[in-house]
Amino acid sequence: MQTTSLWAPVAFGGGAAVYLALPGEPLAIVAFMLLGMAGAMLLVSSRLNLGRAATVALVLAAFALGGFAAAKLRTQAVRAPIAPAGGGVRLIEGFVVDVASPGQGGARLVIAPIAISGLAPEATPIRIRITLRDDDALPAPGSTVSVKGMINAPPPPASPGSYDFARDAFFDGIGGVGFALTPVAEIAAAPSPPWRLALQMKINAIRWALAKRIVAEMGVESGGLAAAMITGHEAFVPREQVEDLRASGLAHIISISGLHMAIVGGFTFAAVRLGVAAWPWAALRVSSKKLAAAAGLLAVLLYLVISGAPSPAERAAITAGAAFLAILVDRRAISLHTLAIAALVILALQPEAVAQPGFQMSFAATAALVALAEAWPRPAKEINTPWPIRAVQALGVWTAASIGVSFVAGLATGPFAMQHFNRVSTFGLVANLLTAPISSFLMMPALAVGAVLAPLGLGAVPLAAADVAIDTMNLIASWVAGLPGSQRIFASAPAWTLPAAFVGILWLCLWKGPLRWLGLPLALSVWLCPRPPAPDAWISADGATVAVRRGDQAVLLRPDAKLFAAELWARRRGLSVASQEARDAGYDCDRWSCAPRQAIADPRIAAIFTRRVSTIEKKQPLFCQWAEVVVVRGDAPPCPAALTLTAADFARGGSAELYRTAAGWRIVWAQDLRGQRPWSR
Repeated sequence: MQTTSLWAPVAFGGGAAVYLALPGEPLAIVAFMLLGMAGAMLLVSSRLNLGRAATVALVLAAFALGGFAAAKLRTQAVRAPIAPAGGGVRLIEGFVVDVASPGQGGARLVIAPIAISGLAPEATPIRIRITLRDDDALPAPGSTVSVKGMINAPPPPASPGSYDFARDAFFDGIGGVGFALTPVAEIAAAPSPPWRLALQMKINAIRWALAKRIVAEMGVESGGLAAAMITGHEAFVPREQVEDLRASGLAHIISISGLHMAIVGGFTFAAVRLGVAAWPWAALRVSSKKLAAAAGLLAVLLYLVISGAPSPAERAAITAGAAFLAILVDRRAISLHTLAIAALVILALQPEAVAQPGFQMSFAATAALVALAEAWPRPAKEINTPWPIRAVQALGVWTAASIGVSFVAGLATGPFAMQHFNRVSTFGLVANLLTAPISSFLMMPALAVGAVLAPLGLGAVPLAAADVAIDTMNLIASWVAGLPGSQRIFASAPAWTLPAAFVGILWLCLWKGPLRWLGLPLALSVWLCPRPPAPDAWISADGATVAVRRGDQAVLLRPDAKLFAAELWARRRGLSVASQEARDAGYDCDRWSCAPRQAIADPRIAAIFTRRVSTIEKKQPLFCQWAEVVVVRGDAPPCPAALTLTAADFARGGSAELYRTAAGWRIVWAQDLRGQRPWSR
């Protein structure tokens, strides 16, 4: 029987996942009842001799109940107002908290509203994210601004069963998203912000100033990526670079996560330990290992602050901190037990992380790599071996380890990349092998030193070294991305396969002995499970655009609207986006509508993309005559013979997928799968 401590965070995360998957919201008292039951189970397991199997079952059940309760209490703690839909143009006054990562529409700001016109103070979200116009200058964090814009609730899933962006926004405190209609104007006189908000904005202002200084010294081509890796600000990264990094399997470089924390902490640890060893007086009196661990922990915490402490960086810092603390208390730093403690701490603080791709991929990869490290053979060191032979042996070991690490990490994260993002980099292993020494030994250490020295005007040399490393990495990314078949699109497997794959991967990593291979079929479930049939059509959550399936292609009836959501749906169903010529061959479209060409179009779906009553009254009767399905963004009466979907249907159900059956059309609505939760109302 395996030790319970390794499986405790798995059970805790399982309980949190059950809570997040519920169709309805339980009462708060349920959380306290479950906590009481969990405490009673732990007490019984510690006081009574029930046998090992029963004790393990009780402990794991207690942790599962604790995970459910923690997720519910976390929801209660972060619950905040959410902006209503359809409020029209609003005047927004507030503090610029941070410059968010750019979206499809351009640069974005996170604002703490002072007031929003039309909303009472108790109904005003505590944070909103707003996309600026293309020609707007970015105000620095800490500024007080005024802008007119459209604000709505965070967007629901792009398609039924897909990733719920609104849930992430809920737990991040983002109660509204929208776009600016006027330039952002700074306000001279404004009330003083609360001290915590003021401190957060001060830190973010320092980060923003550092990011701009790095870009100014290195240029946008390499400085944008450098600023993103140091400060977390991705506003300066060229979109072409992002696409190349994504296609080559190197997109993880942009987001501050475990790799960055490991390199910064490890570089500091090695530098301090080497410095102590080079000073004989200190080497005889100080534990270099513990001093280096304390310095590494401090470096990780400082990096967390400079990065803006996004959720992936917080999780990585906790994991790295657990390793350094293990050294300080004379425990093994890199072990599955240390990883289990880190996972339990993260899930206790952020139970919602169990449903986030970053957490899933990070801990699946880390668990696989730690298991690989524990199983890696350690040959006895030879005595008096000539240094050329030792150098060749060391190179061989390093090459084998690099291939093993990249291969195992790729296998561990593959199911999540397929299920969440629906694309896999074919040559990701090659790209990561080529860039690993560059990022580990030159780029990240040089950026770390440059970030410290840049405010003093002394960062030119390390930033120049980082510039060379980033340029080299971009060349590799561009070359790999340009290879034929560099990316493959995979349709999402049934929903049950991803939890099954996660459990299977953890079973392979945590179990000892031959029985560990029982987890292999589960670990491969996303790869091997047959894909469900693709729907015949998709409609966005507000009826603003429609896509139809033709073979293995998605034909977008309105390609200039909701393109991001349409592409997400197409990838999720394993479809490529067809050209506009393919649309025009089957549908007659103008700015406000699309109608099927009677003899060609299949399926015969007509759509009216405006809420204007006069346009609806003019076009709908014609569409009802020959279309099988009529989609109307506004309010309209039903067609006599065609399935009619209107604004009321989308307000209730969100995005939809349509399947043609012998009995007619079957509709799957996103809202029915989300349930009635605080983030979905």
